[in-house]
Amino acid sequence: MYVIRERMIRLAQHSDITDEAGRTVLHVDGNVLSPRGRVTLADPAGHQVGEIHRKLAALRAVYEITIDGKKVAEIRKRPFTVFGVRFTIDVPGTGDMKINGDPLGHEFTIDRDGELVATISKRWLTLAATYSVDIAPAEDNMLILASVLALDMATDSERDG
Repeated sequence: MYVIRERMIRLAQHSDITDEAGRTVLHVDGNVLSPRGRVTLADPAGHQVGEIHRKLAALRAVYEITIDGKKVAEIRKRPFTVFGVRFTIDVPGTGDMKINGDPLGHEFTIDRDGELVATISKRWLTLAATYSVDIAPAEDNMLILASVLALDMATDSERDG
């Protein structure tokens, strides 16, 4: 289980991702208000280990995730969803995943081929929002956590018009 706490108005500007014991596992820094919405991920020592950015040439919002200098996934909103939100996590060469959920209730799931990969719940504590992310064993934690950040960036972007 991981916890993502907001420090600023928007999740991906300045926040930390901690484990259940409260130890920082990733620092998140970026400018989601820039045209590309670039966000960097750093380990506790401050070394950059990943990046998320919005692709400008896409018709719909598409976010690219890079880990250790390699593109590992693209997050795309699926069209024509009537209830809730649905995104695809396109992972080259392996099984794609799907994010389904309710942005008003702030509850989401990630699954691959019908198998639950992660659950995401956003809660408001004091003035800051907190996401709890519970990831199934043997999953790529960095990819899932970066996907949660991309999901938040996409839903914020849609909400802001």
